[in-house]
Amino acid sequence: MKREKIRLKLTGALKGYLQWPLYLTALLLCMVLSIYIVNRTAALIMLCYTAVYFLIVLLLFVFKRAYIMGELVRFAVDYGQVQHAFLKELDIPYGILDMEGHLIWANDELRDIIGSDKAARRSVKEVFQDFSLETLPTIEEDVTLSIVHGRRNYRAKLRLLDMDEYQEDALWEAEAEGQPTSNMLMAVYLYDETEIISLKKENAEERMIVGLLYIDNYEEAFEGADEVRRSLVTAWVEREINKYMSSIDAILKKLEKDKYIFVFKQKYLNVIETNRFSILEEIRNLNIYELSVTISIGIGVGAPTYTKSYELARSAMDLALGRGGDQAVVKDGEKISYYGGKSVQMEKNTRVKARVKAHALKEYIENRERVVIMGHSLADIDALGAAVGVYRVAKTLEKKAHIVLSDVIGSIRPMLERFQNNPEYEEDMFLTGAKAQGLVDDNTLLVVVDVNRPNYTDCKELLGLTKTIVILDHHRQTGEAIENAVLSYIEPYASSTCEMVAEILQYIGEGFKLKPLEADAMYAGVMIDTNNFLTKTGVRTFEAAAYLRRNGADVTKIRKLFRTNFAEYQAKAEAISSSEVFMEYYIFAVSESKGLESPTVVAAQTANDLLDIDNIKASFVFTEFNDKIYVSARSIDELNVQVVMEKIGGGGHMSAAGTQFEDCAIEEAMERVKAVLREMTEKGEI
Repeated sequence: MKREKIRLKLTGALKGYLQWPLYLTALLLCMVLSIYIVNRTAALIMLCYTAVYFLIVLLLFVFKRAYIMGELVRFAVDYGQVQHAFLKELDIPYGILDMEGHLIWANDELRDIIGSDKAARRSVKEVFQDFSLETLPTIEEDVTLSIVHGRRNYRAKLRLLDMDEYQEDALWEAEAEGQPTSNMLMAVYLYDETEIISLKKENAEERMIVGLLYIDNYEEAFEGADEVRRSLVTAWVEREINKYMSSIDAILKKLEKDKYIFVFKQKYLNVIETNRFSILEEIRNLNIYELSVTISIGIGVGAPTYTKSYELARSAMDLALGRGGDQAVVKDGEKISYYGGKSVQMEKNTRVKARVKAHALKEYIENRERVVIMGHSLADIDALGAAVGVYRVAKTLEKKAHIVLSDVIGSIRPMLERFQNNPEYEEDMFLTGAKAQGLVDDNTLLVVVDVNRPNYTDCKELLGLTKTIVILDHHRQTGEAIENAVLSYIEPYASSTCEMVAEILQYIGEGFKLKPLEADAMYAGVMIDTNNFLTKTGVRTFEAAAYLRRNGADVTKIRKLFRTNFAEYQAKAEAISSSEVFMEYYIFAVSESKGLESPTVVAAQTANDLLDIDNIKASFVFTEFNDKIYVSARSIDELNVQVVMEKIGGGGHMSAAGTQFEDCAIEEAMERVKAVLREMTEKGEI
């Protein structure tokens, strides 16, 4: 094999330093010329010395060049050996990789970690499983990776090495025929962070977390019970609570007869989240003398101070109670996690809360010049009926009032036309959201009915135009809420918002009375939301219906108004006939929207009808309307469909919920719901 010829040549500043003696000859000649002007003889003598100097320098530069180059090479070798020894014995694990991740060279520390170079030379990924070259370093920016090897945690820094730049900075450059002059390598540094991570974890686990525990139905559960049974049940409940708190090394303090505060270390939070707050089911299953109670838990996590942590716990508890109780809510900053909530909400017998809210609502209406009532987008009869009830309160108190209704669906049009074509009502009783924006100001009371999420309201912009907002709703709360409401009356146990408004109306004052048409609208809201009084009905539901009947509600007229036309009936039949059963207990169907005025209502009715099939725990009906996919989810009592819908951005009640999908096909939407059901089943949530 022909040996390649390698030529070394001086470069950079060193080359200039070696050539400077030659350049000084020119300076000496200038000196000779200056002396010549003064004295010719002296100049001649100086010229001879200059010639001798030039010859000596030239001979040294030519004949001693090889010796000088040899000395430089020996110095470079010695210098390189020092550098090599320094890197080899460096305490920081260090190595050089090619651009494919193969190990080229490693110092002693890195070799000790790797153990064997063979696997690393094939690919460093075979040694470090977390090592990734998906993002390569650049000249300007390094790449940092977190890797685990054995029981140690390392932070790996990758730095790009351009060998061309190193070559230009060298004392000499080597040119070899047939050899490439460009080469890129990577330097890898490993920093052991095992102890730091361990200390951070220990510090995080030792942080104290504040939690609140309330007994949801203390008064209702013990109503009518004698002192012996009350004391025995209370003792059993406290015993279970204390036993559970002892298992997580928590400090428990009783604030009131039905309220507790507890503090525990954060390392136990993962434990209680993993068992999904088993205390909820343990308390729920306690049944002594046919007395049973449920509890709610609110926990605040991630706050910088204990005061902030307590505020987060209070906020989490408000969410738990607002969603019907019997559940735990963990609030970690803006992240909210829900656990439990499987039992049906217990109806409260007392009307004290309704009376207090009625008096507060009356006061706010009296102190404002104008009242604007708004429901959710694509308002249904429950939203319309509730809005009409509040409208009557405002008119009775001689205030100007308007109902925001931007889009009218077919299911409410028959009832709506009875108001619009009625001389007893003003022409501007109903306004679009755009027109309402010109009326709402700081002297306007905005009443939001049948919705508590800002993005679901008919006109979200109205929420920012006034500081006086009242919320009346029966849907469970989520992490997304209308902020700064001066009055919030949210009762998930209520069958409908119309039921809640009917209770409020009874405490407005003597002489207050609904008109028969208004009573019809509210009665229809109760009837539709309860599926003809079959779902979520309690004593107070029938009391509200009785109140509306006394005010002139005509059941026959309402039934005629809400009869299904042939196209809608046919669409329901087709959806039911094409439905499919998923995982034995869930049924899926697609409701066609073409030719239907209210496809979302038809989908909800179809979902209700599918629950009549034996062994079905929940139904999910999908329909496409206004470039969105609407999902109606229904159940009786075996599955909390609200939790299912919340996982994909929706919400509602335990037995009636829904969600919307944008930029999505029906098949994709169905698969997303199925994936949630599979995941919940695997985790034991179902």
